[in-house]
Amino acid sequence: MQMREIPIAELQPFRIGQVEDAAAATGCTVLICERGMRAGLDVRGGGPASRESQLLNPLMAAQSIHAIVLAGGSAYGLGAADGVMAELEARGIGYDTGFALVPLVAQADLYDLSVGSARVRPDAAMGRAAARCALDAPNYRDGNYGAGCGASVGKCRGMATAMKTGIGSYAVQLGELQLGAVVVLNALGDVFDWKTGRQVAGLLTEDKSALRSTMDCMRASIRPTENKFTGNTTLAAVMTNAAFDKAQLCKLAGMAHDGFARAIRPVHTSADGDSIYAVSAGEVQADLDLTGALAAEVVSEAILRAALGAESAYGLPSAGSLR
Repeated sequence: MQMREIPIAELQPFRIGQVEDAAAATGCTVLICERGMRAGLDVRGGGPASRESQLLNPLMAAQSIHAIVLAGGSAYGLGAADGVMAELEARGIGYDTGFALVPLVAQADLYDLSVGSARVRPDAAMGRAAARCALDAPNYRDGNYGAGCGASVGKCRGMATAMKTGIGSYAVQLGELQLGAVVVLNALGDVFDWKTGRQVAGLLTEDKSALRSTMDCMRASIRPTENKFTGNTTLAAVMTNAAFDKAQLCKLAGMAHDGFARAIRPVHTSADGDSIYAVSAGEVQADLDLTGALAAEVVSEAILRAALGAESAYGLPSAGSLR
């Protein structure tokens, strides 16, 4: 069976909106499914900033959610979900409790306070604006946009030798099965082309003219490092039309983390909050293990595109500028 690439926007009924503050180097990306989507989550990093994560536990009562927010601002940015909830409520979208509609919105944030302004973070106004984009005119694109506005990698020696990355996506179709991922690349470590093993981004030399190895730098000392130069965190949302339930989607998210491991080294550190959401709003019958294996590949490719699609900004070179 032939697999082909498809536009991320072809994954319906998911709708993605983005808003960023380029001057402050922060932003948010909102994924919405008006009729609700089944969702799972797998967190592997040691420093997550998140909201409503426990809602996605298969033991919890809710069987679907309405939106996922990926944002900058670290824990300060979690207020963006308030604006998403407000916009969804205004449009009659949410769980009907009998007394009020309650939109179910999960969120995970990355740390970008060391790139632009540490005093400006995604807030309810930005979250609401991104939700309006998603609902009225989906505007997703790869690069320095949305939650990827202030993203960077290669930070084990501080921001002076870090590189600019952003947000990236990739989607495929195999028979009736559709599968895609959006990844915000903001890792402590280095980024590799998962197909060739070639390093494409990460820790720079002191003169910023070439790449070097984060692992080699870390091997220089076995002593504990208390502050690995602020937080990091790579975030992903994997979308599919397969008919998986919450438990299966949690497993799918876990298998998708193999994509992180193939493309980022080191990954899942105590200084990262690496988290992957997996969501479904379809009824296509598909094998979970096949879909999980494909999800790892899709995530790896989205990571690569997040690195190669970024532009130099805020004094941070991009992979394109090195080439």
